This record gives sequence, C-alpha cells and structure tokens, in this order.
Amino acid sequence: MNDRLSALERDIGFLKALAVEGRPTTLIGGSILIAAGAIFGLASLGQWIALSGFIPIYSGWTLMAIWVASMAAFMVALVILIRRLGPQKAGDTANRAVGVAWSAAGATIFTLFVCAYVIAWRTHSDGPLMMLPCVVLGIYGLCWSVAASMTRVAWIRAAAIGSYVAAVAAAALCDQVVMYLLFAAALVLLAILPGLVLVLVRQARAAA
Repeated sequence: MNDRLSALERDIGFLKALAVEGRPTTLIGGSILIAAGAIFGLASLGQWIALSGFIPIYSGWTLMAIWVASMAAFMVALVILIRRLGPQKAGDTANRAVGVAWSAAGATIFTLFVCAYVIAWRTHSDGPLMMLPCVVLGIYGLCWSVAASMTRVAWIRAAAIGSYVAAVAAAALCDQVVMYLLFAAALVLLAILPGLVLVLVRQARAAA
C-alpha cells in the first residue's frame, strides 16, 4: 500500500511540475507552422482552382501531384527550419511535449494521406480523400489542445476549438469544391497566423 501511495505521489508531483513549468514557456516552432500553413494552404488553393475549371486537369494524378509536391516542399523546409531552431533546452518540458505532439501529427497525417489514396484506388471512390481536410484539422485541434494545456494561453485554446469547428465545417462541405477554399483559409487562421504570433512573441522576449 505504501509503495502505491508513493508511486501516486510521484505521479502527481510530476504532473504538477509539467503544469508549472509549462506556463511561462514561450513555444518555439512558429516558423514551421508558417511553412506548413503556407505550403499546404497553397496546395489546397491549387486544388480548388483545378477543380473549379480554371486550369485543365489531364488526369486524377494531377491533383495527387499537387499534394505530393507540397509534401516534398514541406519536408525540405522542415529540415532547414529545424536546423535553424537548434536543439531544445533539456528542461523545457512544454516545448518538448508540444514538439512531440506536432511531430507525431505530421507522421500521422502523412500515413493517413497514403492510406486514403490506397483506399480510394482500391475502392474507386473519392470518399476517403474527402475526409483528409477534416482529419488534418482534427489533428491540428489535438496538437493545439496539448499546447494549450502546457502553456495555459487563451488564444492557443481558441486555436484548438477553431480547428475542431473547421473540421466539422469541412465535413459539411465535403462534396463541394469550395471545401478546399475553406481548408486553405483554415490553414491561414490556424497555422500561419498562430505561427506568426509565436515567432513575434519569442523575438520580443529574446530582445527583452
């Protein structure tokens, strides 16, 4: 019994330390959010332009090529930005936790992207592809929720809620071309703008 109580006390102490340490932390990685929002936002805009008939589509592979090219561009940008950010501080629990969440999100989104195209190819249905914007925005909501929990910052909590709302809105418009325009706008509001805020706040604190 004493061992269990001791273990419980250690767990509670660890959780308290996480909460206390996370509050004053300035999150890094804003530049990565800006890159992701810009690259995939442009890809979604390109998808909307193509499906709206403004540019010719020679085959279904044209649309897939847009996303594959955007993923390749983001991977290059990611490597460059991670090198510029440098290693995180060993005691910066909030940034490590949020960084793990976003890294896992990227791997999950890529995996689901591949799965969606495989299922669409096997079933000859566009249904799985229509879910991708909803899935991406839902995962964004999860990552922003982790960040909000670690930092206790109100606007980050709002970004989490906004991501979930945008995911539902994308689902409601899944059979309409305008959904890709909504997705692009959501990435501006939920990735680019928050990323800019994080960069500016970090620069201001570094200057102070």
